Amino acid sequence: MSSDQPEYLLAIDNGTQSLRALVFDQRGQLLAKSKVDFEAYSAPEDDWAEQRPEYFWDALCEACEQLWPQLDFPRTSIKAVSVTTQRATVVTLDVEGRPLRPAISWMDKRRVDSKPSLRWWEAAGIKLLGAKAAVANFHAHAQANWIAQRQPDIWQRVHKYLLLSGYHNFKLTGQYNDSVSAQVGYLPFDFKRLGWASKWDWKWRALTITEAMLPQLKVAGETLGHITAEASRQTGIPEGLPLIASGSDKACEVLGSGCLEAGTGSLSYGTIATFNITSDRYMEAVPFHPAYPGVAPGTFNAEMAVMRGYWMVSWFKKEFGLREQKLAEEQGVAAETLLDDLLTAVPPGSMGLMLQPYWSAGPNNDGDAKGAIIGFSDVHTRAHMYRAMIEGITYALREGKELLEKRSGQRLKRLRVSGGGSQSNQVMQITADIFGMTVERPHTYETSGLGAAIAAAVGVGIYPDFKSAVEQMAQPGDSFSPVAEHQRTYNQLYENVYCKMYERLRPSYKAIQAIIGSRA
Repeated sequence: MSSDQPEYLLAIDNGTQSLRALVFDQRGQLLAKSKVDFEAYSAPEDDWAEQRPEYFWDALCEACEQLWPQLDFPRTSIKAVSVTTQRATVVTLDVEGRPLRPAISWMDKRRVDSKPSLRWWEAAGIKLLGAKAAVANFHAHAQANWIAQRQPDIWQRVHKYLLLSGYHNFKLTGQYNDSVSAQVGYLPFDFKRLGWASKWDWKWRALTITEAMLPQLKVAGETLGHITAEASRQTGIPEGLPLIASGSDKACEVLGSGCLEAGTGSLSYGTIATFNITSDRYMEAVPFHPAYPGVAPGTFNAEMAVMRGYWMVSWFKKEFGLREQKLAEEQGVAAETLLDDLLTAVPPGSMGLMLQPYWSAGPNNDGDAKGAIIGFSDVHTRAHMYRAMIEGITYALREGKELLEKRSGQRLKRLRVSGGGSQSNQVMQITADIFGMTVERPHTYETSGLGAAIAAAVGVGIYPDFKSAVEQMAQPGDSFSPVAEHQRTYNQLYENVYCKMYERLRPSYKAIQAIIGSRA
């Protein structure tokens, strides 16, 4: 460390459901926090998910203005700022840096019907590798291709094609720079070499993006730019403060959970529920599903995901939780706190009710997958449904953990749990029981913001490297050990029922898709 005096770091975390401005000290303690909730997207047409880029920027400005009155020290004592955002949400800007259309969210499902224009040897090689379907899927889902085909007048005016992180970086510094560790999406990015793809890479033929449209990339810990006078006027962040590269919200969450080596697993109960391990070796958990960049330079995060994850808690609250919502308003607490009462009212295993959480397709399944609940009888209530939902998400993450252990050849020794669900003691206990191992939550719930702050601390020399920064700033919090009786029940349900559900129900999912179509 460079000084014994307190040193402060500002982290901006633009997630899917809210934006948070956070101030940490050099020990990783959260000193101040503001939060702006927002509508994650609008859906002008079926399967679309869009939001105005200015909406996210306005939320950033509002969160910062709410933050400053909480500080008991001058904001000029803040040494650096870093931004982490939701992944794969894209923004198109004109030559003046103005958004040309709404940002397309990672939750968007539109696609094109065309095929990638590959060179004959590229097509032959891809077919030989068995990657034809993966390449076609990449081309079909790329937001750039949809804009180019459906809105060619807009595409002709695109000067910069950025992720949401790159947009915020530009608004703060006036420069088109972004972090290597933020590049998750349908981009011409080489995940193995951690940089833009070479000109020979097939991705350039599968996309309409040109190299000139992309930002310059910096590794985490490097300076992306400095806060401009205009950005300072709008946000209150001190002019000239360095903006340090960190990574996507998931990558920062893994780092902020203290997971820097393959023996520690990072489980996140976020909008996307994920299971990650960090390694200095590139490894695909599922063939042709890349390992994403870790925040620490030269590292990779192999990931398994439940795409709608803890979004399902919001879905359940909206569709079945009116009582808890009303009581929460009266008591001035979060409805999720009262939903925990439903978990305690039901025994482990939900009296035989089993849920498969594929409300959206992901790496664990194919595009035809649907959610399923089986085992209903007249004893079941909405409390059983809620616990079965939490158990189902956790079963899916255990399945991901076992796959990653098999692929890496290394058994996990520790499990850190973060995200919204980690705040619940009941959810933490269910996780310990289903995984059959002691689980820990980090000392702070704001792990993605902490990961960004760790990168900022390295960037301004508070710590010499990421290892020492993590050791000092990412501490374990409460731990939960499995209850033997509950673990036995869950093992039997997981092995004899859950692990067999998908393949047995898959023909029915395909039939639903064929009869009802993509809107089902």
